[in-house]
Amino acid sequence: MNTLVGWHVEMEFREEGDRTRAAAMVRLGDGTEFRAHGNASRHPSDPDQLRVGEEIAGARALMDLASQLLQKAHAEIDDASGRSSYPINR
Repeated sequence: MNTLVGWHVEMEFREEGDRTRAAAMVRLGDGTEFRAHGNASRHPSDPDQLRVGEEIAGARALMDLASQLLQKAHAEIDDASGRSSYPINR
């Protein structure tokens, strides 16, 4: 039996001078929502490239989401198994 599951991630960006802030949100199939933020700052000598700031801030927000998802998964493993699980860091 195949089950199709999907997550929709929303990202928003705010540009303020040489700073970019990203806000990310994902809603899981069980109704759980995770929110995360990422920031990027442009060095004064760097050219003004908004896309690069968005990519860096967005990546940092997604890394935060990934960390939260791993914590949730390990808590569920621990609850089901009755023992502590340990994440594999790559």
